[in-house]
Order: sequence, then C-alpha cells, then structure tokens
Amino acid sequence: MALIRAFATVGGYTAVSRVLGFIRDVLIAGTLGAGPLADAFFVAFKFPNLFRRLFAEGAFNAAFVPLFAGRLEAEGQEPARRFAEEALAFLLFWLLLLTAAAMAAMPWLMPVIAPGFIGDAEQFDLAVELTRICFPYLLFMGLVALLSGLLNSMQRFAAAAAAPIVLNLCFVMALLFVVPQAEQPAHALSWAVAVAGVLQFGLLLLAARRAGMSLRLPVPRLTPGVRRLLKLMGPGLLSSGAMQINLLIGTMIATLQASAVSWLYYADRVYQLPLGLIGIAIGVVLLPDLARKLRGGAPEAALQSLNRALELGLFLTLPAAVALAVVPGPIITVLFERGAFDLADAQNTALALTAFALGLPAFVLVKILQPAFFAREDTVTPLRFALVSVAVNIVLSLALFFLIGFLGIALATTVSSWVNTGLLAWRLRRDGHLALDARAKRRLPRALLASAAMGLAVWGAALGLETWLAGPELVRFLALAGLVGAGLGVYALLALATGAVELQDLRGLLRRKRERPA
Repeated sequence: MALIRAFATVGGYTAVSRVLGFIRDVLIAGTLGAGPLADAFFVAFKFPNLFRRLFAEGAFNAAFVPLFAGRLEAEGQEPARRFAEEALAFLLFWLLLLTAAAMAAMPWLMPVIAPGFIGDAEQFDLAVELTRICFPYLLFMGLVALLSGLLNSMQRFAAAAAAPIVLNLCFVMALLFVVPQAEQPAHALSWAVAVAGVLQFGLLLLAARRAGMSLRLPVPRLTPGVRRLLKLMGPGLLSSGAMQINLLIGTMIATLQASAVSWLYYADRVYQLPLGLIGIAIGVVLLPDLARKLRGGAPEAALQSLNRALELGLFLTLPAAVALAVVPGPIITVLFERGAFDLADAQNTALALTAFALGLPAFVLVKILQPAFFAREDTVTPLRFALVSVAVNIVLSLALFFLIGFLGIALATTVSSWVNTGLLAWRLRRDGHLALDARAKRRLPRALLASAAMGLAVWGAALGLETWLAGPELVRFLALAGLVGAGLGVYALLALATGAVELQDLRGLLRRKRERPA
C-alpha cells in the first residue's frame, strides 16, 4: 500500500530526528537541569514553537495541503504552482509583521505566557531576552510548512521529514562545542534555534527546486485562492492545534510551581517520540492522500486509507503507551538523571510521563482523524470540538493543579485529548466517513490484548533488572536497551500469535522500505 510505504519513509527520518532529540534533551538536562534557568529557556523555546505548530504546521498546513493537492490532482502542476506562490507571498508578509510585533511586545506578553516569572525579575528578563532570540524561528518555520505541504502533496516526503533533524543537530553541536565555552548556556541554545530555522528553510527550498517546483515571490495579494486559504485557516487555527494550546495552558499554570515547567517538558519529550513516529508521521502522509482521493471521486478508497491508518496507528501506539505507563521510572532515570537533573526531578518527571502515556493513543488518534475533515476542506467542525477540548483542559488544569500540583496539568491534557478524539470519531461516524471494516474490527482488539500482555512482561522484567537499572551509567543504558528490546520482541510474538498482525504485512513493510521511495 502506498500509504504504508510513504509512512515508512516519513517514519524513518522521524526516528533519526527523535533519537537526536533524545540526545539533545539528555545533554540539556545535564547542563540546565530543572531549575530557573531551564524553565526560562523552555518557555522561550516553547512560545515560538507553539506558534509554529499552531499556525504554520497546524492551521496553515490543514488549509494549504487540501487546496494545493486538489489543484495538483484536478488542474495540473502549473496552476498549483501559482497558488503556492500566492500563498508564499501572503504568508511571508504576515509572518514578518507577526515576528516583529511579538519581539517588540515580549515584555508585555511574558506575564501572560509565564505568570509565575513575575515575582523573579532576573528570570523574567532572561525569559524575555531568550524568547526574542528564538522567535525568528517561527518566520522560517512558516515557510518550511508551506514547502513541506507542497512536497508532501507531490508524494515527496523525504526532505520535509528530514528537516527536523537539522534542528536537533544544531542543538547537539551547540551543546557539545559552544555551551562549554559560553558564559550563558541558555543564550547559546536560543541562538541554535534561530540558526536551525534558516538551515531548515534552505533545505526545503533546495528540495522544492529539485522537485521542479521553484517558487517566485509575487506581490502579496488577496487572490481568490488566498481568500479560500484564509477562510479555512481561521477555524483550523484551533482545530489542528488544540493539543498545542493545551500544552501552552499547562505551561502557563506550571510556572506557578518551581521546576514544574521542566518536569512537564522532559516528560513531553519522551512521549513525543512515539507521537512523532506514529501519529504525526501518519497524519502527514494521510492528509494529501485523502485529499487527492476525494478530489478524484474515490470516497471508498479514502475510507480504506483511513481504516489502514487507524489500524497501523493503534497497532504501533498501544504498546508504546502501555510501556511508558508501566515503567516510566527507569526510562526517565536512565535518560536524564545526571548532572543538574537529580533524583527528585526524575521521580516527578516520571509521574508526569505516566499521565501523558494514558493519553498517547488519543494524541495519535487526533492526528489521524482530523485529516478526514481537513481533506474535505472542513476546518469548522474540528474547531468546535477543539474548543470543547481546550475548555475541558483549562477547567481541569486549574482544578487539579491546586489539588495535586503539576501532575494535574498532565492529567488534564490527557483527558481533554480523549474528549477531542471521541467527538471527532462520533462526527465522522455519524456523517458516514468512518466505519471500521472487518479487518480493523478483528485486529484492533487483538493489538490491545497483545499490548496488555506485553506490559505485564515488561513490568516483570523491570523488577528483575532493578539493580542494573540503578547501576553505573553504561550498565543502566544497556539494561534499558535490553528492556526495550525485550518488550518489542514480546509484543511482536504476541501480535503474530493473536493475529493482531500477519507475517505478510511485516514482509510487505520491509520490502517497501527497501524500495526507498522518494
């Protein structure tokens, strides 16, 4: 299946990026720990990163890809190119204004995004300065989002999937070679973010030219295509970014508790590995696939693609969620507990990871279900459900934070994502756009059973390896690697034994990987 082949391409590059991301976060944890300096940097990095995911990759991507892919399918490459150029000019103009305005207004924005910093003038000023350094990253990521959507619609997934690797490489290089010589480590990391944005844009620009899609920069105008793009972007701003809004709200509340921002950040980084490898990768591939099939008058083929995406997504997500919920302690301890990141930080981060793990299937399902709306140029319905999700998150975060502290924020994020997932699935099913076929109905319960059994096996293995997991650093890494490997092996055997997956499926996936699709 082309969908699985494309997923293998995106997933492969995403895996490299996430591994580098882990190395990055291990180095950051050892350098900054989980104190005031780390909290200030994570707020600085999260703010432009939120706008990137919410605006550029979220709302813009949800609106641009169906329109561009539809033109490409129905009208050909040249009309699609003209539309992309119109969108590029308009996007660049407004991103320049937004970036300049946000950097100028940062002292007034910071009390909103980090109210807990108000009482500490030094931390507040540092957060403002670091955010100003990081914020131009948004400008370049907006352009990267357009070029990524263009390439993905042309079934060229490799360059866009590889772009995040550049960010993590910049971080790792800065942490290894610049930070040890710098007076202010957080400043060096912030500049690494800005430089990465420029390099990622250059990579995607080169890839677009090689794909025969060199874009000119016309005068920004409100053409009919741009008007349609804006009409879809408005609702999509919240509908595709509800999770990011929920995380921002959590960060705002977490600044009221010392080190809570850092604990939530490190936990977020761990569960982002399976989310990026599975949910985001499938969503990236699924949206242009559904858009082209629907525009080509093949709704049955679109429904089949959605079924296979759900099947693949849950088959890979359920064991990851179970493992993160069952053994969060060893994972966090081995990855982060060193240098400025102490035992108390590891224990609190593990609690947050458990809460996030319970919501991992929902996080992935949202990424799979929303493209079924966006491909039909419907961004309003997901918006309504996203608003409900955000409201639930705000109420629960505030209520639980004052009862159980930072853990309540993670639990509220999980619950709100399940609410969003339930509403999306209900509406798609009601409208006849979601119906599990016989294969999905047969395999999904078996994947859940295999995941639960694997969780028991991993929990028992962790108890047996307890001494090794608390040993010297090399021994801890080997023990964790053995634990992960054993979990993967047990799940694979159980999945085959229960019929959650069939051997020919795995052979087909491996064969498609060897084909090295563009």
